[in-house]
Amino acid sequence: MKKILWTGAVALLLITSGCGADKFVKKGDQHLAIGEYFEAAAQYRKAYMHTPIKERDKRGERAFKAAECYRKINYTARAIGSYMNAVRYHYPDSTTYLYLAQMQQKNGDYKKATENYKLYLEKDPDNVLARNGLEGCVMAPRWKEIPTDYSVKKEPVLNGRRTDYSPVLYGDEWDQLYITTTRPQTKGDELSGITGIKNSDLFLAEKDEKGKWLQPKEFESEVNSNYDEGACCFSPDGKTMYFTRCTSDPEYPRYAQIFTASRSDATWSSPQPLEITKDTLSSYAHPAVSPDGNWLYFVSDMPGGLGGLDLWRIRITSDGLGGAENLGEPINSPGDEMFPTFRPNGELYFSSNGHPGMGGLDLFCAKQDSTGKWNVENLKYPMNSAGDDFGMTFEGLHNRGFFSTNRNDARGWDHIMSFEKPDVILSVKGWVYEKDGYELPDGIVYMVGNDGTNLKLSVRSDGSFVQEIKPHVKYIFLGTCNGFLNHKEELQVDTSRVSKEYVLQFALASITAPVLVENVFYEFDKADLTPESTESLDRLVKLLEENPNVTIELSSHCDYRGNDQYNMGLSQRRAESVVNYLIAHGIAKDRLSPVGYGESKPKVIKKKLTEKYPFLHENDTLTESFILKLPEDQQEICNALNRRTEFKVLRTTYGLFDEMGNLLKEALTGKETENQPTEE
Repeated sequence: MKKILWTGAVALLLITSGCGADKFVKKGDQHLAIGEYFEAAAQYRKAYMHTPIKERDKRGERAFKAAECYRKINYTARAIGSYMNAVRYHYPDSTTYLYLAQMQQKNGDYKKATENYKLYLEKDPDNVLARNGLEGCVMAPRWKEIPTDYSVKKEPVLNGRRTDYSPVLYGDEWDQLYITTTRPQTKGDELSGITGIKNSDLFLAEKDEKGKWLQPKEFESEVNSNYDEGACCFSPDGKTMYFTRCTSDPEYPRYAQIFTASRSDATWSSPQPLEITKDTLSSYAHPAVSPDGNWLYFVSDMPGGLGGLDLWRIRITSDGLGGAENLGEPINSPGDEMFPTFRPNGELYFSSNGHPGMGGLDLFCAKQDSTGKWNVENLKYPMNSAGDDFGMTFEGLHNRGFFSTNRNDARGWDHIMSFEKPDVILSVKGWVYEKDGYELPDGIVYMVGNDGTNLKLSVRSDGSFVQEIKPHVKYIFLGTCNGFLNHKEELQVDTSRVSKEYVLQFALASITAPVLVENVFYEFDKADLTPESTESLDRLVKLLEENPNVTIELSSHCDYRGNDQYNMGLSQRRAESVVNYLIAHGIAKDRLSPVGYGESKPKVIKKKLTEKYPFLHENDTLTESFILKLPEDQQEICNALNRRTEFKVLRTTYGLFDEMGNLLKEALTGKETENQPTEE
């Protein structure tokens, strides 16, 4: 009787266990259908534990499903255990060996990974992922024995107690760092069904007055929400942010989407979705803008790729986005290519688990040759590890910055590390600003070199730009801004053993306001120019040569002392002296109009001048009555400011039309007027 009762109890237990297991599988399938891998893995694990050992097929299938979910959320150790259970119960899908090998490789167990790659290749000998994985297992130990020149370092101040990844340097001095984080301070209270931790937000770290990084914090913006945000980038001018957002829906899969936000003062505007294609069943993530601002690179699983996630790009135009194009081989592979980013020199960096590597996502550098073909290189150790390495950001032109990795983290959580590689960099830093005024953030600098270089450089908010240059190349830089005359600079440098930065100044003359010609001196009470005036007048000659379609009025002014009629005559003769100098140095006479104003047009103070003379205020007019109210030493300063030589632009169409008003052939071909400002 006891034996009968015991047998019945065991049978009942097996029946109820089997029913419970099926219930867990059903729940797991529901979570998996909407991409909630963490929740799905928990249900499949329960199903596996409640499945009787005799039901070997079901245990194998449920172990495999759990393993797949663990693999997708970087629970590497659990994925390995579940795949091994699937193998133990002879799960028939041969990809079990491929994925098991990948996880073992990601765990740094290259010997076991090699065995399982070989087992899989017996069934599918032409599989690219398996072949590349096997090659990586062979190369990784060698790379560790002979590390590259990169140095990497943990950055505790930038990391929290959860996952932190995809750092992006920002700001004119690269003193701001945006990171993606899941630390407890992020918005929302719910845990993600995908990862089991909170949804990610963008946080901002800044440097203190000593140049040390402070801990990342939330920043004032509508960019962050209760959804997942992260993996951001910025346009070259810093005015537009692109970032990834993953919304959630309890009934449908989540598709990542790229959003944009615009910089307004010190905050970012309300984000707007960016429609890359009409396809609403594909993901679009990890944006990166090319250094010239003409292309948006991104990651997608949309049709037309080579497998998994691929790198794509789409042209950015003034009329919107163009058509998306796949980067193809050799960048994309049958695996996943993700997290693209650029160095200013045009090198494309990305991460891949499809090319031969050390395990997980490896960092790669892609360079284009003269024919436009991409050449791809693994960054090797120590930039890469057995874990996931991805999300690089560079400090300007330098080969240093930050990246993210989950190496040595048993939970698979990502953390920020810094990197640096010794590099000799020759660069030019230019400043575009108004003569007698401030920076011109809307300025454009055209850079042309005799090696074929032809770039259009936008300046930053402080009017500056930084660009790498090559030795022994002759460069011409043309500084332009709407409403201002052009200014040209030339530069050619030799080879250097150390990094060096050359500085160029682009002081642009206004088309709409009088421009002071500094350091023009005359003999006392005469119109004769002194030798000290030569340098300044030669710069004016150069300016007129660079802007051949401009005519100017050249004016001379006196202070209030002396007879009005005498001052008028003296100033006229002085203006004529300057014009005669310009004519003698090759400037056409009909481009120049000398005018003497005497004391009739006292100087109006611009804001910039108040920095040098604090007793003056913007828009003060230095009339006789104004000056006489000042102390004697300040009176002399104001009188000196009134004694000046200026020019103002009269026309910007000189030489463009014939006597009948027809546009000349030279103007049509652009030979004389390329990059010249048009008449306002």
